[in-house]
Amino acid sequence: MRVLNVNSSLDFKAGGGTAERTFQMSRFLAREGVECTVLTIDTGLNDARVLALKPAKVVAIPLLWRRFYVPRISWRTIKTLVDDADVIHLMGHWGVLNALTYWAIRWAGKPYVVCPAGALPIFGRSSLLKRFYNALVGAAIIRNASAWIAVTEAEMQHFEAYGVPSSRVTVIPNGVCAEDFPETDSLAGQAQLGEGPIILFMGRLNLIKGPDLLLDAFIRIAGQLPNYQLVFAGPDGGMMTELKALAERHALSDRVHFLGHVEGVKKSAIYHRAVLLVVSSRQEAMSIVALEAGICGTPALLTNQCGFSEIRSIDPRLEVSASAEALAAGMVSLLADSAVLESIAPKWKRFVMTKYAWEVVVPRYLILYRDLLGRKLRS
Repeated sequence: MRVLNVNSSLDFKAGGGTAERTFQMSRFLAREGVECTVLTIDTGLNDARVLALKPAKVVAIPLLWRRFYVPRISWRTIKTLVDDADVIHLMGHWGVLNALTYWAIRWAGKPYVVCPAGALPIFGRSSLLKRFYNALVGAAIIRNASAWIAVTEAEMQHFEAYGVPSSRVTVIPNGVCAEDFPETDSLAGQAQLGEGPIILFMGRLNLIKGPDLLLDAFIRIAGQLPNYQLVFAGPDGGMMTELKALAERHALSDRVHFLGHVEGVKKSAIYHRAVLLVVSSRQEAMSIVALEAGICGTPALLTNQCGFSEIRSIDPRLEVSASAEALAAGMVSLLADSAVLESIAPKWKRFVMTKYAWEVVVPRYLILYRDLLGRKLRS
């Protein structure tokens, strides 16, 4: 089987969760014997990232316009990759690369799968441009797909708005790779972090991820939990200056730290060092960082906008509404008694390893693709 995976970015710093999902899914499909190729844009892509994908292959097109991730149009390259594939998988939704690949797919008459990963609702900036994109090509990409993948059951309703019944959508969750998160002490030399226990935010500092909600919540409970630090680990998405100013205004600069983007062993180290990850998102398909924390044995507190209400089966206190008040109350209920998190941690880790390790998730793709190709042969 030959699979072409398409995503505008494989750089986790710029591409976030969809970049990581594409990377891991491609790597594990290739390990299962699938001839897997990833088509992407070359921004942020380095030799180490490409090497880690083996035995999957990478074809990277140069970037023309960074603001909207417009690649230099390489129609011959795209058409050749589509022609050589049995199945094409389009990740995300708002992208010129997806549109170009879609037109090549229609030309070639190949089956393709879409996985928007929570991107279908129009949210945030560029709403007019997104509406234009949908009118031009986006809605057709979704409507004409051969199969549809949702990351969670909650996401299935997004497809309904595009005319795709939920009954036709397959749920394949995000996954996590345990080998990427070894225990390490690589943060030992970071003097900016004190000795106190760490509450961790992992992700881009932008509005949709809700770092402002978490900082507001921490300010409310700082007096109740005087030994705790709040650590933001992730690239600036436009909010770092105001977050730093807010921490300073409340005399918490010595307890609120900003590490910037972390990856590799440093990322693993901060997960293992933290006592609690807080995912304060205003909207998210399914939190990959929650799975990463789980594989490290670190409990996670999520908002109910993260598409991961399953976490309530571990402990109902692990999900709260997306507000500073609820996050503050949630953190106090989990952190006031150390025995609470000590009890949750091993159950949470087992849950993630059993249901969300990539070795468990990838066979679902194989079942879907084989069924799709079987239907094509019968038609």
